[in-house]
Amino acid sequence: MGKIDHDAVLRARVLLLGSGRLSLPEQVGAYRVLAEVNAKAYAPKLVDALLWMSYESRDPAAILALTAEAVEAGRRMEAGTPNRAERLCRALDAYQSALFAVGRRAEGRAVCEEMAEAGRTGELAIILAEEGRFAEAAELNERAARNGEPHHRFRNLVEWAANLEGAGRHDAASAVFRELLDESRREAADQREALTVLTWELVHFSRMREAAGHEADAADVRREALAVLEELATTGESRSWSCVLSWWVTLFALSGRADEPLASAESPMPVFGTGLHRSRSTWNAFLGTLPELEAEAADFREAGRLPELVDVQRRITLRAALRDGDRHCRFEERFKPYFAKGVALARRLPDDPARLARALTDRSMFLVAARSFENAYADFAEAVTLLDLR
Repeated sequence: MGKIDHDAVLRARVLLLGSGRLSLPEQVGAYRVLAEVNAKAYAPKLVDALLWMSYESRDPAAILALTAEAVEAGRRMEAGTPNRAERLCRALDAYQSALFAVGRRAEGRAVCEEMAEAGRTGELAIILAEEGRFAEAAELNERAARNGEPHHRFRNLVEWAANLEGAGRHDAASAVFRELLDESRREAADQREALTVLTWELVHFSRMREAAGHEADAADVRREALAVLEELATTGESRSWSCVLSWWVTLFALSGRADEPLASAESPMPVFGTGLHRSRSTWNAFLGTLPELEAEAADFREAGRLPELVDVQRRITLRAALRDGDRHCRFEERFKPYFAKGVALARRLPDDPARLARALTDRSMFLVAARSFENAYADFAEAVTLLDLR
C-alpha cells in the first residue's frame, strides 16, 4: 500500500455520507480511495460499482478497463469476505467477455481457464467448442450438467450431447440426449412440458440416430414424433406455453453444424447446441457471412446448380433463425418465406428425396414454432414417407 492521502479519504467518506444520490462515477471514485484503507469493507463495493459502470457503457475500451479494474479489486478482497468467490467470478466473466469483444482471444481464454479452476466451467467449454476442441468441451459439460440446476437441464444436456457428437462419440451423445428426451416424455404426459418442445427433441434425436448409422432407431423416433404432431394437429396444446422459441432455434441450428466449415483456434465458429454465452466476435463474424452466402446462392441459381443452391439456402435460413428467431413479433410472417423457398427448391430435385425430406422437416418444425400444427403435420408426414421409401 502506498502513502495514504488522508484528505482524499475524508472527502470520500463525506461524499458517501451525504444526503444526495451519487452517480456511478462518483461512487467508483469514492470506493477506489476507501478500498486502499479498508479493503474488507470497500473492495466488494468497488467491484460492484465498476461492473455496473461497465454494463452501462457502450465503449469497448472503457468496458475493458472497467472490468480489468473490477478483477483487480476482486482479487484484493480479503479471504472470508462474504460472496468473495461469486463476486470475483462475476468480474472475471465480464472481463473475459470484454477481452473477446476487442479480439484478445488468447487472454480471454486464459481468464476462462481461471474461472474453470474456480468451478465455473461453462465459459471455457464454450471457448473450446468454438475452436473445435469438442472432446475437451464435453468433459467440462459433463461436470456442469451433473452439477447443474434443473432449470438449466435443456441447455446443459443439449450442449453436452452436441459436443460429444462433434467429437465423433455418437452413441455417447445419443445417451445424453436420450436422458433429456425421456424426461420430456414424462413431463409432457403430465402436461408439465410443451408437446411442441417434445416434437423438436424427437425430430432432433431421429437426426442424431440417423447420423450415427442407426436408421431403424431413427425411423422409430420419427414415427413417434409424427404421432405427437398428429395429437397437436387434432387437439393443440393443452395449455399456453411461452418462451419456447429458443428451443427451436437451438435445435434447428445444431442440425446444420455439419454443413458449416470446421472450427479451429485460427478460425473459430459459434457454438451450436447452446443459445447462451457466445463469444461476440465469433458470433458477429458468423452472421457476417450472410452476404457471401447470398452471393453464392445467386451464382448457383444462375448456373442451375440446384443441389448446391438448396444447401446454401438452408445455411442462409439457419443464420436468419439464429439472428432473431426467438423474437415473437411477426414470427411466422418473417420466417415463412425462407422455409417455403427451401421446400420449393428441393421439390425441383425429384431424384433427391433426402434433400426434400430435410426441407419439409425444417419447415414442419418451423410451423410447430408458429403453432400451425395441421400444416406442420402434413409436411412431416410427407417427409417421413419419403425417408421410409429410400
